[in-house]
Amino acid sequence: MECSKPQHPLHQIAETPTHKLLLKQWLKEEELILQRVSLKETQIDSIQKELTHLYIFFFLFHSISLLILFNSPDSALACTRSWIPSLGSLFSSLGLIWAVRYKIDVESHFQKLLEREKEDKKLLGKCVEELRKKGIEFDLLKEVDALRRAKSLRVEGGKIAVKKWSARDFVTLFLFTMSCVVLALTRVVLCS
Repeated sequence: MECSKPQHPLHQIAETPTHKLLLKQWLKEEELILQRVSLKETQIDSIQKELTHLYIFFFLFHSISLLILFNSPDSALACTRSWIPSLGSLFSSLGLIWAVRYKIDVESHFQKLLEREKEDKKLLGKCVEELRKKGIEFDLLKEVDALRRAKSLRVEGGKIAVKKWSARDFVTLFLFTMSCVVLALTRVVLCS
């Protein structure tokens, strides 16, 4: 008498074309998600380097402008024309602050996209694991529908968030404060 041993779930999947195709598609999708995650992380690193360059340029610009002003010859004419370097400093500062704020917002956007990709990878990984465990007992309609529902709930849940003050806002506030201090120092240096 031959005892029929139950097949391993992966053998069952290999014999069933729909389950086999679904597993292949999900594994390919996991690979694509990993590539997108890697790309997003590279883009975030690049943006962070650009932000560092902007911070350095901001402080370097103000340091050089203050050094030039301290070394300029004293004259009454310089005080009457102090609005020229003051406006130049102000507009340069505002331009740099806008660039920093823009890059910070872009970084935040990429962080959200990266989180979404990681959540997709996690959900898909759970489904692949369930398919590998259950074999042909895996209910295609029920499980795929559960995956879609989880994704749609995640999208709906993201709309509830209230915007709060963050480190990005404090960076902008700090840079603006530093610009005002430099503007005041410019006036004091030229008119004293």
